[in-house]
Amino acid sequence: MITVTFAAFVILLILAVPVAFAVGMAGFLGLWWSGKYPLAIIIQQIFLTADSFVLLAIPLFVLAGALMETGGIAVRLVRFAQALVGWIRGGLAMAVVVAEYIFSGISGSTIADVSAIGATMIPPLTKAGYKPEEAVSVVASASAMGILVPPCILMIIIGAIADVSVAALFAGGFIPALVMAIIIMVYIYLKARRGGMLPSQSLSLRKLGRTFIDALIPLGMPIIIFGGILGGVFTPTEAAAIAVFYAAIVGLFIYREISWSALPGILINSAVMTATVCFLLGTAAVVAWIMAVGQVPVLLAEMLRSLSAGPVVFLLFTALLFIILGAVIEGPAAVVILLPTFLPVVKQFGIDLIHYSIVITAAVGIGLFLPPIGVGLFIACGIAKISMDRVLGPMLPYVIFLCLGLLIVILLPWFTLILPRLLKL
Repeated sequence: MITVTFAAFVILLILAVPVAFAVGMAGFLGLWWSGKYPLAIIIQQIFLTADSFVLLAIPLFVLAGALMETGGIAVRLVRFAQALVGWIRGGLAMAVVVAEYIFSGISGSTIADVSAIGATMIPPLTKAGYKPEEAVSVVASASAMGILVPPCILMIIIGAIADVSVAALFAGGFIPALVMAIIIMVYIYLKARRGGMLPSQSLSLRKLGRTFIDALIPLGMPIIIFGGILGGVFTPTEAAAIAVFYAAIVGLFIYREISWSALPGILINSAVMTATVCFLLGTAAVVAWIMAVGQVPVLLAEMLRSLSAGPVVFLLFTALLFIILGAVIEGPAAVVILLPTFLPVVKQFGIDLIHYSIVITAAVGIGLFLPPIGVGLFIACGIAKISMDRVLGPMLPYVIFLCLGLLIVILLPWFTLILPRLLKL
């Protein structure tokens, strides 16, 4: 059953069948081939997966991200980031990383991040002398890091599957994201210095103050969201509803950059994206059930035991696997299929679930922008109107530095666990 499921999935992917349908059809063929289980399991698993209060946050954060992408919030955050670091060598590229760190903490959607930050920053980067492929690489690497900054849809899915506090996962992502952001910015600085690139602007406290005041309203959203979640005032799902309300008020009535005529289109696109994600989660749950019935977790644990693998080796193996699968079949599907399989092994090795979840999230983020097949990288290339082959060379060093940051996070769980423990989550 497992062999047929895997073979069908690979063949369907090669035939360019959309991932959700490839996963669902592979699960169907595996069950049908075995003849031991009723096909009604497929419908049951799809509904059981979607029927979750925690997952209700997904459509809300998707809608909030769409509203902020078109509501003028990203532009104001980028201006503030430019004033903050634009006076350093490579400061304009660093501003992308800073803006992504802030914006990702509001939107909750990596696709919204790369779309908003890419559309806002790629033109200024090219005008400042950066090659289009270098600009794409900067935006892509920053967005890959940004997945760790909560709110994060993938963390919500992981929390629902692994029965881990979503608030704890949100808190655990801040410092690992900062570690990866610093590593990217150090590389940008060294490259700018080696290339003789001068700062794009001088340090101006007046401009910094003005852009900060202009960005106060967008910056208020993460304070409300995380203050409420970490303070126990509301759940992540309720926080997502507040984020939608906040983004709508700002975009429609304060900045007035969202027209009423554009609102139906935003709602429809958000609904389509939500349906796509939920259907993908449901079909992936079918394959996860097949793997559980086939005792894949037991076989995996025995394999690792025979190799005398310890926790670090297992974490490295997991990270590599999720980087590859994050590029090939998308993060949510990879998590739903593999996480239930790996959880018994995680517990056997005594790895903290929060730390493990953050490692998975970071690996999926890198996979989303892994050349030449990462979905996020395709979006960034589309914004810059360049082909993927031009980005392969410039993007490779950023991928290496992102992996270095992930390695540091793996080897030093303190970065992940310090905030959840301090906040007693």
